[in-house]
Amino acid sequence: MHRLLPLAAIAGALILVGCGGSSTATTTDTGALARMSTVAVKHVDGMGDVLVDASGLALYTPDQESNGKIACTGKCTSFWLPLKAPAGAPTGTEKLDVIRRPDGTRQVALGAKPLYTFVQDAPGKITGEGFKDDFAGKRFTWHVVLAGGGKSDGGGTSTGAGGYGY
Repeated sequence: MHRLLPLAAIAGALILVGCGGSSTATTTDTGALARMSTVAVKHVDGMGDVLVDASGLALYTPDQESNGKIACTGKCTSFWLPLKAPAGAPTGTEKLDVIRRPDGTRQVALGAKPLYTFVQDAPGKITGEGFKDDFAGKRFTWHVVLAGGGKSDGGGTSTGAGGYGY
């Protein structure tokens, strides 16, 4: 009988945890929508309505990648993180594609332009707009992807040659 009490307590706790979540997310709760979608839209002061990942990080694409061609590989992906595609189709406010990276992984793309996050960003904080860098002789210029699929006007002027402050 004494052995059943701890099991009953654990079972009760699991039931409470399972029931404890709130289901009050509405279409006006953009944070909840971002967590449920692969890509969402978030307004960022000074930039406008930008595409973000499920964590709220701004999404970027480089000028040098189009038509599903991937140039950011190797060390580049330690700063510019490819947005991994979920099993199945990615979801969001835009018509999203999935492309295969050279290593075989699936990456989310918009209009055949691969999407990335930047390691120095935080939700609501965009630091990679207009950033220019070079990896293994390949030069990149990065832009935030705006809602509707456009890219920013290059308002940022950051440059770097591997100088990410590390």
